Amino acid sequence: MTRAELVATILRKRSLLCVGLDTEDHLVPDHFRAESHPVRAFNEAIVEVTHNLAVAYKLNLAFYEALGDQGWLDLEATIAYIRSKGDCLIIADAKRGDIGNTARKYAEAFFDHLNVDAVTLSPYMGRDSILPFLGRSGKWAVVLGVTSNAGAEDFQFLRVDGQRPLYEHVIKQVGTWGSAEELMFVVGATRPAILAEVRTIAPDHFFLVPGVGAQGGDLADVLKAGLTSDGGLLINNSRGILYAGQGEDAIPAARRAAQEMQRAMEVALRSRSIL
Repeated sequence: MTRAELVATILRKRSLLCVGLDTEDHLVPDHFRAESHPVRAFNEAIVEVTHNLAVAYKLNLAFYEALGDQGWLDLEATIAYIRSKGDCLIIADAKRGDIGNTARKYAEAFFDHLNVDAVTLSPYMGRDSILPFLGRSGKWAVVLGVTSNAGAEDFQFLRVDGQRPLYEHVIKQVGTWGSAEELMFVVGATRPAILAEVRTIAPDHFFLVPGVGAQGGDLADVLKAGLTSDGGLLINNSRGILYAGQGEDAIPAARRAAQEMQRAMEVALRSRSIL
């Protein structure tokens, strides 16, 4: 999905919502367990009731890899099901980052085999760990910038190079390796002041923003800090949508949670005259 196509989807759906499919098999509602592939069936039900509200889906690979061969088959099937809906960006939340020849194989695995649109990447090993993911039309490298976990302070906030925080140096440097047509940054929702600061550093890039919902990030704060003239944000909610309800209400509750976020996003988009 190119940037133009992503922006068109945002405008059409009046949404910046990214639904995180971090599905844990033991949390799948009981009535899906009669299915031959419970995780897959649950994911498809979630996608069915949210795809007209969401512009992206993020699949955290750890939740599928932990299930072995079956988990990988569920991952492939879920991606194919999302793709069948036709207009959603698909993100493999893999956080890969390795030397160039290995990075090239990761790029082939995700872009050529799994057919996702974007992959999350760690920039710790530098330029050659990122470049193999660039230069593919409609494909995105989503590079960790400032994350929402407590451990982010261990390294990302270290003062380097004239007392600038490390994350600022990373974002500025990575931004020289590709364009805003193929690079996004992960910027956590739990630090809205930092998100606003990063927006001044990378004014044209899309941000993938995790941390709204179960991690405590505030949607209104994120929208205030990060919105751009074409949206510029993919705001992820995983547990707050997947597990919004229980039992037979799980899927209706997921749709209600997604609708609530979409409506707030639409208000913000209209208030900024983006719609």
